[in-house]
Amino acid sequence: MSSLPSRAGRRCHSPVNSLHSTIYFSPDFTRELAAIGIEDRAAAYFAGRAAAMGAVGPGVVAASFYNFNHALIARHLPMVWRTASPETVLAARLRAADATLRRLLGDEALASPELAEAAELALRATEGCTRHARPLYAAHADLPVPDQPHLAFWHAATLLREHRGDGHLTALLDAGLDPLEALVSHTATGKGMVPHWVLATRGWQESDWDAAAGRLRERGLLDAEGELTEAGTALRAGIEDRTDRLDLAPYEHLGEQGVARLTELASKFLTTAALAGGFPADLIGKG
Repeated sequence: MSSLPSRAGRRCHSPVNSLHSTIYFSPDFTRELAAIGIEDRAAAYFAGRAAAMGAVGPGVVAASFYNFNHALIARHLPMVWRTASPETVLAARLRAADATLRRLLGDEALASPELAEAAELALRATEGCTRHARPLYAAHADLPVPDQPHLAFWHAATLLREHRGDGHLTALLDAGLDPLEALVSHTATGKGMVPHWVLATRGWQESDWDAAAGRLRERGLLDAEGELTEAGTALRAGIEDRTDRLDLAPYEHLGEQGVARLTELASKFLTTAALAGGFPADLIGKG
């Protein structure tokens, strides 16, 4: 039994993770990766997120990212490492995080005691994370913590994001959802990416999407209109509940007051980032 209020960890994770993810929609990320020779957006994403694991190939990335088409990954990896080493990519990614947070939040917010407090709380939460069976988290946990508070916060947010994400993959496997079935069912909740964003970034075709939807219908998880059935809704809720349980440790470690304060601070900064255009307007929904 958790000592935290119901779903407190999930409510904290949401704004922290969203602040982290601004970098992947950022022109600063595109610019910094292009400056080291990685101009293709898909290659930049794969390299930027996987670099902490070293010069890995498409199989490792497909396994740890889960919902991308292996053929798309193999188009760019391991070839991308001939253009820039993982260490060079990590340095470029950190420069992009710095530029993105400065642009979205402003220098005054970055120098504020509130952001320093958020960094301290997020880093304290990461002390409760575990490495076993969490490859993306474990790889990032081996990286040094940046000195500047806003970058320390972004680093901690990365750790918390990947820790939860690694656990989420376990829950998806347990639910029997393959990569595209996971995406289709998530979109059907209204909380996932709209189909055109999935197809544009994950390497799948419309025929793949339709086939996955067909498999979900055969299992009684989607209806003829593409909406979740009662069984589908229950399955997705169960996945989120199991993900919450697998990701409880960092928030239990932080404690109820710390979780509430980090949620408050991260939500405030996320609102500022969103109002500054940190996310595409058509990213989330059923399409």
